[in-house]
Amino acid sequence: MKQKTRNTHPKIGHGYMGKISGFPEGLGIEYATKKDECQKFTRLMWPDGNERFCDVIHSYTKIASELNQMLVRMLFESYGLKKDHEPLLNSTNYLLRLLKYGRSLGETNVGFKAHMDKTFLTLLYQNPVNGLEIRTKEGEWITYEPSSPTSFAVIAGDVCMAWSNDRIKSSYHRVVVSSEEDRYALGLFTFLDGVVQTAEELVDDEHPLQYKPFEHQKLLHFYESSNDPDKRDINIMKTFCGV
Repeated sequence: MKQKTRNTHPKIGHGYMGKISGFPEGLGIEYATKKDECQKFTRLMWPDGNERFCDVIHSYTKIASELNQMLVRMLFESYGLKKDHEPLLNSTNYLLRLLKYGRSLGETNVGFKAHMDKTFLTLLYQNPVNGLEIRTKEGEWITYEPSSPTSFAVIAGDVCMAWSNDRIKSSYHRVVVSSEEDRYALGLFTFLDGVVQTAEELVDDEHPLQYKPFEHQKLLHFYESSNDPDKRDINIMKTFCGV
């Protein structure tokens, strides 16, 4: 436990989060695609060194980030965007979180309260214990079941929703752990530097502009400072930068 608490960060959810009802226990590595950041985290957890862990976690993050880049290219191509996708990719920072979900006290077994990510995209890789649930437009909760042990869950965040002018909806999801066994997952969360704005090609008479340009970090600060008890249940993007 002492080593875990050394994983501090001024941004909520970027460092260590302990065992809180309705939330996973987790550790964070910001800029995890950089080897020196993985080494820095490893030295915190293992002062005597653990090079194998460092190499594995860095290699994993590089592979997952390449998958994210491929997905962004697919997004641009699927919407027929003429602009280059490289500026968006070049402005992307990656936060890797090592997550442990246990059963909560009570009957709900909620390992992570329902919410929408404040990312562009989130990539989740899990152990064999299922629990991720996604709410449909009709309000039904469906369980994500990986098609293979190497499957990733890709979750669109609020920033992707704003970039796409609501064509891609932010995924409202939660984790429910009904098994006695703990659920583990690696989450790769993507954040953008600079000003984010809706792709101009995705604005037309049928799809009028929904969001003003904004800075991703200011969105995170706005969300963290909000005192609204229902902020996890509402589209805070409309409040923050809606037209």
